[in-house]
Amino acid sequence: MSASMVRATVRAVNKRRILATRAALTLTPAAVNRIRTLLHDKPEYIGMKVGVRTRGCNGLTYTLDYTKEKGTSDEEVLQDGVRVFIEKKAQLTLLGTEMDFVDSKLSSEFVFNNPNIKGTCGCGESFNI
Repeated sequence: MSASMVRATVRAVNKRRILATRAALTLTPAAVNRIRTLLHDKPEYIGMKVGVRTRGCNGLTYTLDYTKEKGTSDEEVLQDGVRVFIEKKAQLTLLGTEMDFVDSKLSSEFVFNNPNIKGTCGCGESFNI
């Protein structure tokens, strides 16, 4: 598995009810376009894999990697022709989450708008549930 390829920021979403969706993770059009762009020149990869790791000052952080195959316990999210796989350890932490891509003058990053988060660190890279 390759090292994480992009930076991700976490945002706690207050007063948002978790609604039943078809997928554990919903992608915004900006996220779909960015993933499509990242995978365009890499035909050996079939999609992106989202996971969580224990690290940072608040407990957990997201990881994003290219993937060549679906793991046996991965959940697949297929949206607008883009495939995102969620590792087993991350599936419950991502329920109801929206994955966005934000491009500003200072940074370009995927942002996870997660209603399940109870707290984040000051820099926004780690969270707890």
